[in-house]
Amino acid sequence: MKFPIKTNALKLSLITCALMSAMPMAVSAAETIRLSTYVNESDIRYEGFKKFAELAAAKSNGDLKVQIFPSGTLHGWSEGVDAVQGGVSDISWMPADKRLPCYRVTSLYPVAIDLEKQVELDDTYASLIEAEAAKADLIPLINSNYSYDQEWWFEDAVTDIGKLDGKLVRSIGPLVSMMIETWGGKPVFVAPKEVFQSAERGVVDGINMGVATYSSWKLWSVMPHMVNANMFYGNIIYMMNKDKFDDLSPANQKALKEAATEAEAWLKPRYEGWVDERVGNAVMANGGSAVSMSEDRTGELLEGIVAKWTPEVNNACGVPLADNIRSLFAKHSE
Repeated sequence: MKFPIKTNALKLSLITCALMSAMPMAVSAAETIRLSTYVNESDIRYEGFKKFAELAAAKSNGDLKVQIFPSGTLHGWSEGVDAVQGGVSDISWMPADKRLPCYRVTSLYPVAIDLEKQVELDDTYASLIEAEAAKADLIPLINSNYSYDQEWWFEDAVTDIGKLDGKLVRSIGPLVSMMIETWGGKPVFVAPKEVFQSAERGVVDGINMGVATYSSWKLWSVMPHMVNANMFYGNIIYMMNKDKFDDLSPANQKALKEAATEAEAWLKPRYEGWVDERVGNAVMANGGSAVSMSEDRTGELLEGIVAKWTPEVNNACGVPLADNIRSLFAKHSE
């Protein structure tokens, strides 16, 4: 007895199964992670983010694709927490936001730091802030250390930061504002992208900013006189949306963290060399000056600021955490 229809259907089914088994499994799409930064593409730190993206892709076997948005294109300077919480970006720098009270008063701290073990210092600091970040649905990921180059510039030559004599000086946060006021100046908040116009129009007489950002925005022509005071630990941490991080597989979480640490180590010597070269070239080309304050004078100024800043840190962090952070800085101070 013949059953041609059923037999043909069976043959077709077997052929279909064979073809499907011979075909490669469909490759799942890479997870896109949007990284927002205020630095522009001419800044050496942009190369560091590119290295981070490259390492993340390699370590995750292509599962992770980091997309970089430079020059604050996704959000403004003060909007990092809102941007990451709201999904505008997945990773962003975190400003001095009141929802991160301890980070707000310690990510820029008055102390002269020895940067020999900077990567380890930054990593330990980030771990101390991690619990606070988690309460805001954030997780520290990339340390963007600018202890090396957070300095002061002025339209006219200044030799002593402690004598500002009523000058309007750009501030980036509460600590710098307190410094400026303590030393006789008046703080003015200006976002990085707006500093050039503010300086050019006389809105400020001086600025506090990292050399790398300062140089990238070509500020030498309007604020050519630098004071090298060496008085900050600075680490504006790039944090990630914790829910998005937790949704990654353990292997990809590990890949992302390793990529961040390796990119930091890769960038450190390049960043410092680039900053040194930019300072030297710019001073020569623009008729400016670069004055270094003595260690004794820096220490004297810091002593007065720390005395005022300690109650702020104790209140924001709680004394146990504040003591741990101060001990960490003391271990790495000069």
